[in-house]
Amino acid sequence: MAERLANWRDRGNGAVAFAIGGAEGLGAAVIERADAVLSLGSLTWPHFLVRGMLLEQLYRAQQILAGHPYHRE
Repeated sequence: MAERLANWRDRGNGAVAFAIGGAEGLGAAVIERADAVLSLGSLTWPHFLVRGMLLEQLYRAQQILAGHPYHRE
């Protein structure tokens, strides 16, 4: 995730959007339009938890890129 975040940053992407699918995932049209597709595994997670897990991963990636030992504590 840190590498992907760095690539977006280095390409000058001004904005990134995440779409969280339902129990059946996202529709084919959404997936085909996406520049990247992430998966949190094959389990079905409530949207409230997925938002928190995604935020945690983005924070962790940012900390890795900043050289902070957060991800090793």
